[in-house]
Amino acid sequence: MTMWRPTPSQWWVLLIVALFIVLAWPPRDDESLAVKLVSWAVDPWDRLPVLPGPLPMGLGDDPDAVFEHDMETQRYDALYREGGWTRLRLNLKVSGDPLEPATQRGLLAALGVVSAFVAWRWSGDKK
Repeated sequence: MTMWRPTPSQWWVLLIVALFIVLAWPPRDDESLAVKLVSWAVDPWDRLPVLPGPLPMGLGDDPDAVFEHDMETQRYDALYREGGWTRLRLNLKVSGDPLEPATQRGLLAALGVVSAFVAWRWSGDKK
């Protein structure tokens, strides 16, 4: 009985799928490595602003806090109005995983299993 050995092209397919699964697999309480990598790639020095949320209750009476919040919002809006690559970078910096973690894990596990079966069947018996 002979053991199946993947061809070089099958190895490459399996390696690429495995790396994709590792990068896209979301941890329990955080973002996947792929999302973190994209976020870092669009702003490696953390210079792009993030649109601040609403001013917390109680800070509306503090003029310095209101001024700082408004300045950050204006800075973000000015960059966002530039459009093009800058707008895309602002959006990608705060993007998250596209699906819920449980759904994403299930789909990635299915991708890995199906890829392994396809690579195995791809070889076929060449007799």
